[in-house]
Amino acid sequence: RLRQEEGTAHVPIIMLTAREAEDDRIRGLETGADDYVTKPFSPRELLARVSAVLRRIRPVLAGETVTVGDITLDPVAYRVERREQSLQLGPTEYRLLKFFMESPGRVFNRGQLLDGVWGTESDIEFRTVDVHIRRLRKAIAVDGTADPIRTIRSAGYALEPV
Repeated sequence: RLRQEEGTAHVPIIMLTAREAEDDRIRGLETGADDYVTKPFSPRELLARVSAVLRRIRPVLAGETVTVGDITLDPVAYRVERREQSLQLGPTEYRLLKFFMESPGRVFNRGQLLDGVWGTESDIEFRTVDVHIRRLRKAIAVDGTADPIRTIRSAGYALEPV
């Protein structure tokens, strides 16, 4: 059911259960779990499995460097490079780029970008997204390179590898 809902379809799922039969593990993984841990378990092992799932699902959350096309984002050093040139981004543009890099190629509408970058409690206008997209485009522009941010009329924006 979680995988069928748009809001939870991409949430990592680790099943923690006392059922250790092979059929139960297979059924758990086939129905959408990213990992399956049986009791008794070591807390250290559980943390290691959570970290592994995060690295696979969303590398940026695990603190790993992510590359999409010719753009590299290092969330630990708070550094962004394009074609080995260091880029200077404002905090909002950095969060916006990081959000895009977590799902390259995926189209996000303004509402999804507002929720993902500014948070669900923000009172920011939809058109503010356009202003920050323009600033992000300017910040990641490098001579002789294509614009990796694609505008989809009446739908939203996506980051494409170039």
